[in-house]
Amino acid sequence: MPVVNVSLQVLPGVSEDLVYPVVDKVIQLIAASGVKYQVGPMETTMEGEYDRLMDLVKQAQEVCIREGASRVVSVVKIDYKPGGVTMEEKVGKYR
Repeated sequence: MPVVNVSLQVLPGVSEDLVYPVVDKVIQLIAASGVKYQVGPMETTMEGEYDRLMDLVKQAQEVCIREGASRVVSVVKIDYKPGGVTMEEKVGKYR
C-alpha cells in the first residue's frame, strides 16, 4: 500500500485541566512510533503505511482511556491516492 496521510484529533473525556496532558501522551505515542508526523493546533498529521497509522489511531484512544478519559471522540482524516501522498508535497512550499 502506498504512503498515506492520517490526521488525528483526540478529544478525551476528562476535566479541562487534564485535556492537554492527555493529548501530550498521545503525541508521545506517535513520536515514539517512528512515523513521520507534524503537530498542529487542532490535530496531528502522520505519514506512513495505512494499517500502521490506523493502529496508532486505535492506540491513541487506548492511551486516553488509560489516562482517565471516560470516553474519547476521535476525528480522523485520511488522504489516500494510489501513487502515495506526502505532507511535503502539500505544504512544503509554505516552509
